[in-house]
Amino acid sequence: MVINPYLNFNGNTEEVFNFYKSIFGGDFPFVMRFNEIPQDAADSEGCAGDGVPENEGNGIAHIALPIGNTMLMGTDVPSNMPPITAGTNVSLCISVDSRADADRIFAALSEGGTVQMPMQDMFWGDYYGMLVDKFQIQWMVSYNEAQDGKAAQ
Repeated sequence: MVINPYLNFNGNTEEVFNFYKSIFGGDFPFVMRFNEIPQDAADSEGCAGDGVPENEGNGIAHIALPIGNTMLMGTDVPSNMPPITAGTNVSLCISVDSRADADRIFAALSEGGTVQMPMQDMFWGDYYGMLVDKFQIQWMVSYNEAQDGKAAQ
C-alpha cells in the first residue's frame, strides 16, 4: 500500500504545483483539466467535472508531482462546490493492492464517518471512493489493477 497526500485549492492549484515543482524539481506525469473530463463520465459518475462553470473549465481536475517516493496530488475545487478551508484542504489517498483491500479499508475507515463517494469504477480506470472518517480526516481509497498498488498518478 502507498499513501499520498492530495491537496485541494480554491482555483490556484496550477500556481501552487508550479511553485512546488520549482522547489522539488521533476515533471508532472499527469495533468487533467476540467474541460478534458469526458462529459459522459462526468454525467454518469457525478465526478467533479459535472456542472463545473464554463469559465473554470481550464482549472485543474487532477495533477501529480513525484517527490521522492511520494506522489503529491491536487485539484481545484470549482465555485459550485463548498470552498476549501483548513481541514478540507488535504486528503490522504491510499492506493491498495486489490479490490478486496479497497472494500475492506473503505468500510473500516467509514465506520462512524461520512461516505462522500462510495467505492465505484471510475472513468480513469481506478476502483475509487472518498470518505471522512470519524476523526474528520478525509480519505481517498483507490485500486488500479494496471498499477497493481503502485503510487496513483
